[in-house]
Amino acid sequence: MPIKIQSDLPAKEILENENIFVMDDTRAMHQDIRPLKVAILNVMPLKEETELQLLRVLSNSPLQVDVTFLNVKSHISQNTSASHLNKFYTHYEEIKDQKFDGLIITGAPVEQLKFEEVDYWEELCNIMEWSKKNVTSTLHICWGAQAGLYYHFGIEKHELPKKLVGIYPHRVLNRKEPLVRGFDDVFYAPHSRYTGVSTEDVENNSNLKVLAKGEEPGIYICMSEGGKQVFVTGHPEYDRYTLRNEYDRDMKKGLNPDIPFNYFPDDNVENKPLLQWRSHSINLYSNWLNYYVYQATPYDVNSIGEQ
Repeated sequence: MPIKIQSDLPAKEILENENIFVMDDTRAMHQDIRPLKVAILNVMPLKEETELQLLRVLSNSPLQVDVTFLNVKSHISQNTSASHLNKFYTHYEEIKDQKFDGLIITGAPVEQLKFEEVDYWEELCNIMEWSKKNVTSTLHICWGAQAGLYYHFGIEKHELPKKLVGIYPHRVLNRKEPLVRGFDDVFYAPHSRYTGVSTEDVENNSNLKVLAKGEEPGIYICMSEGGKQVFVTGHPEYDRYTLRNEYDRDMKKGLNPDIPFNYFPDDNVENKPLLQWRSHSINLYSNWLNYYVYQATPYDVNSIGEQ
């Protein structure tokens, strides 16, 4: 939470130059508390699993978050019951006249298709366009990050030589940004994808700032100015066993998958996977909620987009 100090205290300017959030008396008096409205567009096939993963990491913030789950109408889910979707999900048409403090767009196992070939691409584009004026900050994950970079900045994805899957090291590049506050210089995160974006394309785009990348995964975290759009190319929300479940699934399909990198001790699939990314994951989501949603959003949620 922010430090509350008098507006004329000499230390205030020093703290602000170090990107430490401070709040003076005037702002503090006008900042009442209300729940943050966060929508989650869940296009993962195992929706209940993804719900649990995201709620776990969001719950580690001291902020109160009011979650709305969104589903696309232009795709029929084969892995989640209709009763679950009807009871707990809503659609874009039903919320398009509302404002939200935050929006999360998940990944989806469709990265080997061209964006325009995805059956809900037009609907997703409508949501991403709507988010520009109706959401304070949008967090895009994995394929959702590739889709967002393509839609907002025209950055194409490309096929990888083979599936990138495992727990990879990344290095923080821009420590002044609050999104990576508290990160170690080198940290680990899960990836599970067949496609990626060019590091050069992202770094050469003047509208994007790279916060972290890895030697093999390439760009891991980047964002637009002020964090209006945040892009995370991996799956920091994954649980300990998610990659193992994906590996077992692909084995049963006869796909002969590679053993996830740096995941099973001694590369023995009988060993319990090491959980090496949880603290970074919690930090990432907490920082996003605090610095790019809570600190940036107006008290009156209906005035989002009017600043």
